[in-house]
Amino acid sequence: MNSNSTMNSVKRILLIEDDNSLRTAIEAYLFKNGCEVDSTDQAYKGEAYAIKNDYDCIVLDLALPDKNGLELCKNLRDKGVQTPVLILSAHSNTETKITGLNMGADDYLSKPFDNRELVARIQAIVRRDHTNQNSTGKLSIGELEIDFYNREFFVNGNQINLTNNEFRLIGYMMKNPDRVLEQEELSSNVWELPVKPQTNFINVYISYLRNKIQEHTRFEYIQTIRGKGFRLQSKS
Repeated sequence: MNSNSTMNSVKRILLIEDDNSLRTAIEAYLFKNGCEVDSTDQAYKGEAYAIKNDYDCIVLDLALPDKNGLELCKNLRDKGVQTPVLILSAHSNTETKITGLNMGADDYLSKPFDNRELVARIQAIVRRDHTNQNSTGKLSIGELEIDFYNREFFVNGNQINLTNNEFRLIGYMMKNPDRVLEQEELSSNVWELPVKPQTNFINVYISYLRNKIQEHTRFEYIQTIRGKGFRLQSKS
């Protein structure tokens, strides 16, 4: 990818990475692709930047000297920062990835990586975020209500705190009620993954959503259709 292939929807990125050579290389590549980049090697400084400024994406390393990147990601979400987060890590095992996504991250890229893939991942999560922001209006399914513009989700009148991934998943399911959604469809439309992820990945997020919803209702909205996928059932 060359400098003519700019990221038109991505203007400003926060890069938190303690490897000086890698940080410099990423910074230069993103700048070459038309992005303004603020960078730091410290978690606490990165947290201050993320709270104070508006970014299209935060690129976050996990192994930081002053605080674990997962803890930083969770802190940002707890403080209401909803900027998309792309985690960088040398750990590529599934459990670490799921933990990162559960802490509020939007995507996970294992080191070493090609800078072209980094740019593609950033574009994908920013595009998903913009799509959610541009989805005006509300949807109601029984006791469930979602407000796409304000990024709010309610069950029986109770506001439920969701991660970005959970919000996108329930949003897609509420746009497609009473229809069996296969794993491939969810991975393509919620995460924009070109291939089917491990079954456990989507099962985990379905479980998170189901537990949060069923804290406030006895009706089983999210059903597992064995061997086929999942269905959000309207309450009759």
